[in-house]
Amino acid sequence: MYFQPPYGASGAYPPKQGLYNPAFEKDACGLAMVATLRGTAGHDIIALALHALRNLEHRGAIGSDAGTGDGAGILTQMPDGFLREVTDFELPDVGEYAAGLAFLPLQASDRRTQKAGIEKIAREEGLEVLGWRVVPTANENLGKLADEARPAFEQLFVASANHASTMSGIALDRVAYRLRKRAGHELGAYFVSLSSRTLGYKGMVTTLQLEPFYPDLQDERFASELAVVHSRYSTNTFPSWPLAQPLRMLAHNGEINTVGGNRNWMRARQSQLESELIGDVKPLLPICTPGASDSASFDEVLELLTLTGRSLPHAIMLIVPEAYEKQTDITPELRSFY
Repeated sequence: MYFQPPYGASGAYPPKQGLYNPAFEKDACGLAMVATLRGTAGHDIIALALHALRNLEHRGAIGSDAGTGDGAGILTQMPDGFLREVTDFELPDVGEYAAGLAFLPLQASDRRTQKAGIEKIAREEGLEVLGWRVVPTANENLGKLADEARPAFEQLFVASANHASTMSGIALDRVAYRLRKRAGHELGAYFVSLSSRTLGYKGMVTTLQLEPFYPDLQDERFASELAVVHSRYSTNTFPSWPLAQPLRMLAHNGEINTVGGNRNWMRARQSQLESELIGDVKPLLPICTPGASDSASFDEVLELLTLTGRSLPHAIMLIVPEAYEKQTDITPELRSFY
């Protein structure tokens, strides 16, 4: 239903009518997901997802310069064919390398220092750095505030340094996770994602700016079977390049009112965390990055649970259990699980 409001200066919403009450109106982010069951990747999935994103402009916020967004982004499958065409170094088979977009310092000397630190951690974690790729950007599409806060954009490619025992898939992602967490804690580095399975592009942009800002997304060779897009309306943090979504595992619209308690629970349990699959947890702490948004903290815990052996549905049900307490028809096993 569309309204042509004659409500005057204070009439931001339609009047109360039927089941609608403007007192319950809330602003929240927007998200969309596109996928195909045909079994083949295509650029049409990217194009359709970006079309959906442009239609979520009303679910994001724009800064005082009228050109800086709270954030927008896209998460796709690893576009292996595209990456092979645009990198000047050899890539292993798909699934046997991890790649991710890094937000690096603009100052060249600081950028070199941070990249050297990332490469050192990669070697310590048993990874070989295959190379870096400078990601093309059209900075003229940014608003003034976003441009002033803009980082440098490069993609890192890593693979197992042990060629006799090649890692792939989630096993490689566990080691890439260690690299990413340590690089964040020890160097202040930020990766949009670092995975063998997915690749993310995001920024402090509006839904209309994302595609023109990252020319990669316009390339017909960039193909995927799925894509998740997000338009951000920041509620409990200020806009920033790292806090745009999608995150590494999810896109989220809404506000987690219990986020303070949730973070405290994670902090209280950190001394007990251990995993044979992921190795020594101490260098990866804290799991929840200080100053991050509620959605980012959710994503960090979800990522930890899936990388340490739980399925995605299992992890989601642990973090967001249904309201089971007053259900009379729930099985004893399910009640015990919750």
